[in-house]
Amino acid sequence: MKGTNLGEFEELVLLLVVAKPDLAYSVGISKEMEELTNRKVVHSVVHAALSRLLKKGLVDSKMGEATSERGGRRKRMYTVSAAGMRALELAKSHRDELWGIIRQQSILSIQ
Repeated sequence: MKGTNLGEFEELVLLLVVAKPDLAYSVGISKEMEELTNRKVVHSVVHAALSRLLKKGLVDSKMGEATSERGGRRKRMYTVSAAGMRALELAKSHRDELWGIIRQQSILSIQ
């Protein structure tokens, strides 16, 4: 999977694309991430992360319908690709394995 490694921020963006498909556009993801992580998120940084994920083939995008609340403008919506799901599953697997090691070491150090 050369070129598909996920940074922490990219992983969060990709997780939000999967978890909140109705908010899977740069402004929606920015607002949701601010709420979930309690940290300031600049929408242009989310947009850049989405562009990287698109280039890596981890997300797909299409233009949504025009809406009156956006003054008739359309927004680019994102969906996770099969490669994106595999990248998320691999990242989770690595994290779970490391947490298992940490838990085992904690148990051993208590004994």
